[in-house]
Order: sequence, then structure tokens, then C-alpha cells
Amino acid sequence: MHMEHEEQPADTREPDTREPAEPRGTGGLGCLLAGLGAAVAPLAWAPKAAISVDGGLEGHARDMSVLYVDLPLIVLGGALVPALAWALTRRCTHRPWAPVLVAVTALGLGIGGLLEWWTPEHPANPGDGPGM
Repeated sequence: MHMEHEEQPADTREPDTREPAEPRGTGGLGCLLAGLGAAVAPLAWAPKAAISVDGGLEGHARDMSVLYVDLPLIVLGGALVPALAWALTRRCTHRPWAPVLVAVTALGLGIGGLLEWWTPEHPANPGDGPGM
């Protein structure tokens, strides 16, 4: 049996009422921005934390808790801030460039705020104090 498929004329078709599909591959871009934030945040934080790791003069100010408390929080924040900003912007707008711009801006502001707000504790050296 041979059946021929007849196409309907273009004017009798129902209009397409579906929402436009999201561009493919945009989820990977959000993950890329999260990875970028997770890499850049500790690099910006490390110079301020260096005094706590090496301890300064004779190691008197050593505080290794910056490595197992502060560093994971910095990496987590660096990953979450751009990822959340990207996801929220993507939901609110359909422009493909807006989520990227907002995520990169949020990461920059987050790192700037981190460097302005976070300062590691520097205990006084034992030799500091009143003169002899």
C-alpha cells in the first residue's frame, strides 16, 4: 500500500503558540561562570590570607584556620554568586547576553566586597608592647 502524505496549505495551519525554546548549551555557560568564580575568588583572597598562613615574624601570627574554614567558604561563595546571578537573570530576561553580564558584574562586586570587608586576624607579636 502506498499512502501519500498531503500537506495542508500554509493558511489553514494553526498558529504556533509555544514559547520560544531556550538556546541550547546555556547551562554549560552557567557552570563555566561558577567555575570561573570558584577559581578567581581564592586568587584574590590569597594575598590577604598569606600572613595568617606563614605567620609573619617568627611565625607568631600563624592561623591555619584560614585554610580549613575561610578558604572553602571563599570558594563556595565565588562559585555561588555568579551562578545564582546568572540563573536569576536568565529566568527574568530572554536576552542571551544579559545573564553573562550580570553574573560577571556580581562576581566582580562580590570579590571587591570580600577584599574590602574580610581581613584576617593579626594577633600582636609577643615582642610588641611597652618599652623596657
